[in-house]
Amino acid sequence: MSTALAAIPSPPRGVWEIGPIPIRAYALCIIAGIAIALWWGERRLVARGGRPGTVLDVAVWAIPFGLVGGRLYHVATDWHVYFGPGGDPLGALAIWNGGLGIWGAVALGGVGAWIGCRRHGVPLPVFADAVAPGIVVAQAVGRLGNWFNQELYGGPTTLPWGLEIYQRVDPATGLEDPIGGVALDLTPVAVVHPTFLYELLWNLAVAALVVFADRRFRLGHGRAFAVYVAGYTLGRFFIEMMRTDQATRVFGDLRINVVVSAVVFAGAIVYLVLAPKGREDFSAAEPEEPDRQRDSA
Repeated sequence: MSTALAAIPSPPRGVWEIGPIPIRAYALCIIAGIAIALWWGERRLVARGGRPGTVLDVAVWAIPFGLVGGRLYHVATDWHVYFGPGGDPLGALAIWNGGLGIWGAVALGGVGAWIGCRRHGVPLPVFADAVAPGIVVAQAVGRLGNWFNQELYGGPTTLPWGLEIYQRVDPATGLEDPIGGVALDLTPVAVVHPTFLYELLWNLAVAALVVFADRRFRLGHGRAFAVYVAGYTLGRFFIEMMRTDQATRVFGDLRINVVVSAVVFAGAIVYLVLAPKGREDFSAAEPEEPDRQRDSA
């Protein structure tokens, strides 16, 4: 196998240690993505009339719900990995090893956001439009975690940006460990399509599209969020078909995320067509100061 064309090296170990504490690259990528989404969403919501700090207040509800939903979707669609023959049921809890389904994260995260928005007096569509580009950038950053974990790539390729895959093992046991292990043999076992990189770049393009469309057409009533959903699912539909990792198959031999992408894309387009045009006239009322509250009592 020629490796001269492989421009992307095998990722370094996905786990570092500070004393007895393991630091996992996948988790760091998720945290970095969330931080970017919160910062950008805050700026956009304030520009739309929201109170400073509201995005963080709502995120207290949305993020935990989203993480649980993302993991539940992953476990449900890849159930055989955990509950099939030779599976590891306890591995369903090991979120640090990778495995978050965006559909579950958005769905259950949306429920958490709805609760947070009700508690803080923000219409959910206004909040969704504000955080839309930040969410898709967060997804892009999260895809870097797949690189560290040596996962979610495609078939063999000779393209200049192919990814070198090495067999990594735990030096102490000799057992295969693609996340925390080391490559004892420097000959790659494969050079493959880095589909996580394709999705990363696509997500950044979708974020740019959302910002452009939002400014150009003054999107409101959840339509900026719908642009994000439609754009993301369009790319995911084709990228998903390039992947070679194990996945649940439906309707014969279709990966389940291909089908879900098509259905969600269609729903987003319908929403874009039917939702009210223009942007809401939203200005969050400032909470009353304690002295004023006593005077009005």
